[in-house]
This record gives sequence, C-alpha cells and structure tokens, in this order.
Amino acid sequence: MRSIRTIGWRAVVLTAAALVVALAGSAVLAPPASAAGELDRYLDLPLVNRHADHGPGGVNPALPTDPKVLKNLLDEARERGVAPTSYQALVLQYWLADTTVAAGIDLKSWNPRAGVTANRGNLTKSYQFYKNLQLKHRELQWAGMGGLVGADFGGGLLDFELATDVYEFTRLAPVANAIVTETNRAFGPTMIDKLPKGLRALARVGATLTPADLQYVQGSILVMQKNIFSDLMPMHRAYVTGGLSALREMYRAGLFPADVMKAWEDVASKTLDGIAAGNARLLRREQGEIINEQWDTVRAYRGDVGEAMTYASTLAGSPSVAGVLPLRSYKPLKLTGTTPDGRTVTATVPLPSWNWSVFDERWDYITHELLPKYRFQVENRWPDLRRELVMPADPQMEQHRPIFNLLPMMQSALDTLKVEVR
Repeated sequence: MRSIRTIGWRAVVLTAAALVVALAGSAVLAPPASAAGELDRYLDLPLVNRHADHGPGGVNPALPTDPKVLKNLLDEARERGVAPTSYQALVLQYWLADTTVAAGIDLKSWNPRAGVTANRGNLTKSYQFYKNLQLKHRELQWAGMGGLVGADFGGGLLDFELATDVYEFTRLAPVANAIVTETNRAFGPTMIDKLPKGLRALARVGATLTPADLQYVQGSILVMQKNIFSDLMPMHRAYVTGGLSALREMYRAGLFPADVMKAWEDVASKTLDGIAAGNARLLRREQGEIINEQWDTVRAYRGDVGEAMTYASTLAGSPSVAGVLPLRSYKPLKLTGTTPDGRTVTATVPLPSWNWSVFDERWDYITHELLPKYRFQVENRWPDLRRELVMPADPQMEQHRPIFNLLPMMQSALDTLKVEVR
C-alpha cells in the first residue's frame, strides 16, 4: 500500500512539473497579452502632427519617441502580418525618431514655436546632418543643397528673432515709399499696380510691423523647417540604413506616392540623369507638397503684413550655391509704359519682381538656378563644393545673416532706379 501511495505522489509531482514546464514554454513562445495590447494601441493612428504644426514631438503625441521601443513594436507588427497602412504612423515615427537620434536632436522636446534661440541647436544639427549625408553619399543631392540653402535661411531666422529687426524693417518703409512715389511720378498712378504686391505692401505697412508679427513669421518658418525634416529625412535615413526595401515599406504604408518611390529608385541607380531626376522630384515634394500651403498661410497673414514680410525675405535671400543668383537679382523689376503725353517710359529697378512664398515663382527660380547649378557643382566642382559642405552649419548661418544688408539693398535700389523717357 505504501509503495502504491509513493508511486501516486510521484505521478502527481511529475505531472505538475510537466505542466509547469509546458506553461513556462508557452509563456516564452507566445507574446504576453499585454504586449499584443500595447501594439494595438498604436495601430491606425492618424498623423495629426505630420506637418509639425500641432506642437512638439513626432507625428502623433500618443506614440513613443524612443527608436528602440518603436522598433520592437514595428517588428511585432511585421511578425503579426499587420497591413503596413495600419502601422503607417508607427513606421514613420520610428524612422523620424531614429533620424533625430542620429542627428543629435531630441524629438520629444522639438517645438518650432518656441522660437529661434530654443531651436538654434536643432537648426544647426539638421543642416549639418543634411550636409553629412551628401558628403557620404554623392547621389543625395537634395540633402546637400538643403543643407547649404537651409543654413542661409537659418541666418535670416536669427535676424528675425532680434527685437531690433522691427527697427530695421520700419526703416525699409520710407525707401519703399520713395520707389512707389518715383514710379508714380514717372508713369502715373496706373503703373503703381504693376509693382510687386510685396513692395507695395512694404510701403504701406513696413513702419507698423510689431515684434508679434516677426515672432509669428519666424515660428511659421521654423514649423516649415521641421516639417521638411520630418518628411524627407526619415526617407533618407531609411535609404542609407535599410535600402530600397525600407522605402518600399514606407510606400506600402501610404506615406508617399508611387512617383516618389520611383524617384528613390532613380537616385539609387547612381546614374547622373537618374540622380538628377530623383532629387528634383524630392525637391518638388518638399516645396510643392509639404510646405506649399504653409507658405501661402504666412503670405496671407494680416493682409499686407504677410505680403510685405515674405517679399522682404525674397529681397534678402542669397543661397550660397556657386553661380546661383541672389533672389533679388533673378527677374528684376522692369516697367514699361506710356506717359499721358504719349512718350514711352522704361524703368529698371534692382528689386525682385516675384515673391519666394508663391510656389510657381519659387519653383521657377529653383529649376533655373538652384537645381542645375548645384548639379553642376556635384558633377564638375566637387572639391570646391566639399569645402562648403564641411563648413560647420552654425558659422555658416552667422555668415548669412541678411538684416544688416536689407536697408542698403533697398537704398541701392532707390539710388540706381533708372527711368528712360523716349
């Protein structure tokens, strides 16, 4: 009887032990219910902050900003066979977080509306990251050009933040008024309407700009800067670390259209024409799809105020790409008309006849100046271009602060205003 009892107890113990092992094994092999639930929280999230205009952080405030956490969630979504469109926000947030870590930027606290001083480090790190991509990958011309031109605009942002900028802008108003007055004297009032809207707006409101106006515009430009980074840098990071397969996953998730995927394939071909075509498409995405509406909003800000300030930025802009004309020198203002007594009057004013914030006008400048001349530098003047690219972004921004030249530019325009009457 005792042996039977012993055998019975042993059977119970062995059975219990086997059950424990089986349960432990299943716990190891099957993901915990909480893990599955964690992923489900991040599926089908809207990209509420995709354009960087709804606060700090990434594309949705519900998402983590740690790339390691995001990668684990992303890997689980892939293993479970979740459709890429359902983890669209997750995959974009992962690549954005991975990129900001690589660039030395804290994504969680990145708030464009905090102003230039708070974002100066983000600006310099962004543009340095762009330039480094070009230095390591000759085919990534969008990044190199963005790093150079971005640092130029960053210099303008440094000036926008200064309270004394209001004084500088108000000093532009009398000069703008003088140009309008001289045009009226030479041509008559009907010709004033042919002057650039921004110049006329500057004449009307240049003396009434406030610090709040400058803060709004500077904040909006900082939003656009982060917006561009958040859209195109994750693609670049995916390309250099994961190749075309990583980009195709982003494409299947619906993050960009088929022609952008084709652009990346062109870039990856590493043929001269393929690289040029692919980078041109990326640049058009940046200017025509990502920030186009934001520029329109800035230009419409408080009527003449936004018009005047975006025109002033066109007047001051001077991209540091060899051979590229300053914005003010491209399509300068030329007026031809007839005086009341029948004589022909022609005037050439060294001021831009266009406004950078208008997409069609901006794209015309880009396709005739920036794209071809930057391509020429990459293909034919690489050592010279490399010297520009290796320059740290912060001192480059300092070198391109335009506010101290705005008034001389306008005064020069007035002094060299030429009116010919025949």
